[in-house]
Amino acid sequence: MRDVARLAGVSHQTVSRVLNDLPNVSDGTRSRVLDAVRILNYRRNLAARTLVTSRSRTIGLIGFETTLAGPASMIYGIEKAAREAGYYVSIATVRSLDRHAVLDALEQLCAQAVEGIIAIAPKNSVADALAQAPPGTPTVGVGGADDGAVPMLRVDNVRGACLATSHLLDLGHRTVHHVPGPADWPEGRDRIDGWRQTLHAAGAPVPPVTAGDWSARSGYLRGQLLAADPGVTAVFCGNDHIALGVLRAFHEAGRSVPDDASIVGFDDMPESGYFLPPLTTVHQDFAELGRRSVDLLVARLAGTPAPTAPVHLAPSLVVRASAARTQDHPRPS
Repeated sequence: MRDVARLAGVSHQTVSRVLNDLPNVSDGTRSRVLDAVRILNYRRNLAARTLVTSRSRTIGLIGFETTLAGPASMIYGIEKAAREAGYYVSIATVRSLDRHAVLDALEQLCAQAVEGIIAIAPKNSVADALAQAPPGTPTVGVGGADDGAVPMLRVDNVRGACLATSHLLDLGHRTVHHVPGPADWPEGRDRIDGWRQTLHAAGAPVPPVTAGDWSARSGYLRGQLLAADPGVTAVFCGNDHIALGVLRAFHEAGRSVPDDASIVGFDDMPESGYFLPPLTTVHQDFAELGRRSVDLLVARLAGTPAPTAPVHLAPSLVVRASAARTQDHPRPS
C-alpha cells in the first residue's frame, strides 16, 4: 500500500480510502491511486485485512448440486446482489439436502470467517441445520421451507399456482389437471394447495394427483397418461421441466397444444419462451429474491431483528402460446 501511495503521490491513508470506496477523495486523486494499483498489480491481503478490521466482508452461500432452474437462478441472484452490496461470496455445495450434509457445509463456511450465511432451503432439513449456526453468525434461508427455524424468503407458491389455474379456467376449461413435483418439497406441496384451492373456489372438479419429481421425464410419463384421456384439456405443471415432458407426451399422442389441450408451467426458466409452442408459465423474480435475501442478511449483521414470519415475494403469470380458449368444455357457472 505504501508503494502505491508513493507512486500516486498521496498518503497510504488516502490509498486506503480509495480502496475501501470511502468519500472525501477527489476524482483526480482517486484516478491516480487506481492507476498506481494497476501499474503495480497491487492486491490487498484479505486475511490480514480481516485480522485488522475483524470483518471479512464475505457471505457464505450454501447451495446444492442440481440442474433445476429455480435453485440455480437463486444462487446467481444472491451472488450478484452480494457483489453489489460490497461482499465477497464463498459457496459451499452439498450433494444432498440432509441435515448432516448442510451442517458440514455450515462448519466449512464458519471456518472461513464468513460474516453471515444464506442457504438455498427448499426442504425443512436445511432450515433445521441453519438454526445450528454459531452464535453471532446470522443466517437466512431462501426457498420453500417455512418452519420458523430461521428467517426465510420465498416466492408465494400458492399464489403462483392460483394464477396458473385461474388462467386456464378463465379460458373455458371445465377443470385443470396437475402434474406436481416431489411430495417432500414444500414448494411442491404449496403449488398443489394453490391449484386445489382455486378449483374448489370455482366449483370445478378436482382430479387426483400423483407426486413425481421435478424432471422432464417425470412430466413425460405422467403426460402420456393424461394425453390418452380426451377429457383432459388443461394441465398445470409443477415446473417448466415437467411441462417440457408433458408437451412431448401430448405431441406424440397426436394432440395439438394449445388447440386440443392447454399447458402452463412454473418458473419461467430462460428456455421457456423457446418451447414449441412457447410456454405460458409463472414467473419467479430470482434477481429480486437474491437482493432481498442479501438485504435481510446485511440488516441482521447490523443488529436489526429478524422477521418473525417468512417474507413472501409475489409471482406473476407470463402468457405465451401454450394455452388457449376452448369452446368444447365451457367452465361451469
